[in-house]
Amino acid sequence: MSKSKRVFLYGELQSNVPNFTPEIWEPVNERLKTVPGLIRKTWLVGMNTNTLGGLYEFESEETAWDFATGPYVEEGRAINASVTVKLFDVDKGEGPSRGMNSPHYD
Repeated sequence: MSKSKRVFLYGELQSNVPNFTPEIWEPVNERLKTVPGLIRKTWLVGMNTNTLGGLYEFESEETAWDFATGPYVEEGRAINASVTVKLFDVDKGEGPSRGMNSPHYD
């Protein structure tokens, strides 16, 4: 496992949250701000499913795995939701992403 490679983590909690209000996301944002190695998160809300997820950027594969197998799984367990997580290599997608003006490479 590389400790220096930046990683994107796609995560989704299989739970219907029809009223995604600040009362729900503000405390989660505050907890996320303390996650080691987390650079940024973009929230995603499933169309017609109201599932919650996001695209996370981590400073290393190690910190992404620590989050995925720790706090993220615990969050899913707390709300009785199945969890989906996938990791992606930031560097391998950089060229084509820059070609599409991705904000993650500015």
